[in-house]
Amino acid sequence: MVNKAELVEILSTKNELSKAAAGAVLDTLIDTIQTAVKRGDTVQLVGFGTFKSVKRAARAGKNPATGDKIKIPATTLPKFVPGAKFKAAVDPKAAKRKAEKAGK
Repeated sequence: MVNKAELVEILSTKNELSKAAAGAVLDTLIDTIQTAVKRGDTVQLVGFGTFKSVKRAARAGKNPATGDKIKIPATTLPKFVPGAKFKAAVDPKAAKRKAEKAGK
């Protein structure tokens, strides 16, 4: 697992920034994505993925402890959809299969 402090370290090392500057850049990036998605905008980073908000409709559910029916209210949730390059980096075999299938 990579945490925020490790990301700041990597940013500062690879870009010759102080840790404070790298932390500020990371905080700005995260804040910008959160603000845009909160407004209902989509943030697309080509090759990496897309951040967006999705609306989940109200629905009927069941309390697992009692079995009683309950109403689950509508909600808005953040969603991340990974891009093709990201998927290929995580699972190269699946990317190869998809490329072969598309080539047929």
